[in-house]
Amino acid sequence: MLPVSRMLVVGKYFSRGLRVSASLSGKDGKKGKSKEGKFRMEKDTFGELKVPSEMLFGAQTMRSKINFPIGDIGERMPMPVIQAMGILKKACAEVNKDYGLDGKISDAVSCACDDVISGKFYKRGHFPLVIWQTGSGTQTNMNTNEVISNAAIKAMGGELGSKKPVHPNDHVNKSQSSNDTFPAAIHISVGMELNERLIPSLTHLRDAIKCKSEDFKDIIKIGRTHLMDAVPLTLGQEFSGYAQQLTYGLDRINACLPRVYELALGGTAVGTGLNTHKGFAEKVSKRIADLTCLPFVKAPNFFEALAARDAMVEVHGALNTIAVSLMKIANDIRLLGSGPRCGLGELMLPENEPGSSIMPGKVNPTQCESMTMICAQVMGNQVAVTIGGANGHFELNVFKPLIVSNVLRSIRLLADGSKNFSKNCVEGIKPNNERIAKIMNESLMLVTALNPHIGYDKAAAIAKTAHNNGTTLKEEALKAGVTEEQFKEWVDPKKMLGPK
Repeated sequence: MLPVSRMLVVGKYFSRGLRVSASLSGKDGKKGKSKEGKFRMEKDTFGELKVPSEMLFGAQTMRSKINFPIGDIGERMPMPVIQAMGILKKACAEVNKDYGLDGKISDAVSCACDDVISGKFYKRGHFPLVIWQTGSGTQTNMNTNEVISNAAIKAMGGELGSKKPVHPNDHVNKSQSSNDTFPAAIHISVGMELNERLIPSLTHLRDAIKCKSEDFKDIIKIGRTHLMDAVPLTLGQEFSGYAQQLTYGLDRINACLPRVYELALGGTAVGTGLNTHKGFAEKVSKRIADLTCLPFVKAPNFFEALAARDAMVEVHGALNTIAVSLMKIANDIRLLGSGPRCGLGELMLPENEPGSSIMPGKVNPTQCESMTMICAQVMGNQVAVTIGGANGHFELNVFKPLIVSNVLRSIRLLADGSKNFSKNCVEGIKPNNERIAKIMNESLMLVTALNPHIGYDKAAAIAKTAHNNGTTLKEEALKAGVTEEQFKEWVDPKKMLGPK
């Protein structure tokens, strides 16, 4: 069997492009076999409900489907959250064996969790609930309990929906509450997505930009401040700034991770740990760490871990900062590549597809546009996460589904966008050396090099006269008394790249 961390990756990538199927072979609660379009009767504390006979979820899930018919399949609870629920339910079942849970039930629950973790049950439609449900995630917790319970029952030869021999509350949810499982699932899913998806993708882009910085280290160009001509620098120096922005972005993610690794599991309803055992929280966190190969630990204060989502606000703050960095980088690259004849034209960007339905031969900086739209979306998500995090009341934050869905979406967008931007844009960028040299030599701001020799005022007069007359700096400097030898020695772009 694959390690959980690997199973998650396989499940996520395998799920791309697949339709959700509503079929699963198994026993009908009354008929003994599955029949498309048939139902079984299930009960919850509100009464009986019809549940599609082939589905593993139960009455509480069905009631949520009825009460929250909001959006389409795109509004479903994200699969990483469901996979994280599978991880923590598996850990709880195994640890609960130490506290009296029947070994056969524990093993059956643990095995059923593997199909939740792999994404198999998600892709087959057994987790149909949307984000827009109870703010605590209670219905998704019960959806998970019901699916795992019925999968275990099926494996043990029982009838779906019977709750025998595996009960969704008494066994699958033993020593747990939605109020501590859902925040734990948030932290597990976000921790794994940051490590398995965003950090590698952002590192790849940073390294690609760093390579370009090395490649371009000897190409001297004109700098720009306020979008106006400034003094020279190298193209490599310019790209080194972009690489450093992304290095700091990675640092910001890593700085958040210690709080992400703190799990609320064990706090149960309000943080007191009612209905758990001493040592349960520590053992479960250790088992989750083993399953994920990430250093998850028991939260030092369950009251904070249930009542607030500050760690997720902090994480998204880092994601928002990364979006700001990527927006600046992508905009700079598309401006430097503007043209090909009437723009700056200092960079030649990869030509990936036709750019116009009316202008033949036009090619647009589409990768830059894609990246900047992603950044705008992440900035919008920041607002939702901030509002959600600020709305924790008393012992429980009840904006959890909103928060986690936006954090996970931002992670996915930034990760996929970074990888794509690197592959389809950055790695193929080439300098337009002729254009770079032409623009630099025409810049009036090279006059700055004359300041130490003739003074600011005289140098400014030379620059203004050259601009007004349409002449060169050299022409006006020679008229002002600077010799040709002096001008050649003083106004040398190679000597203007750093302190003397």
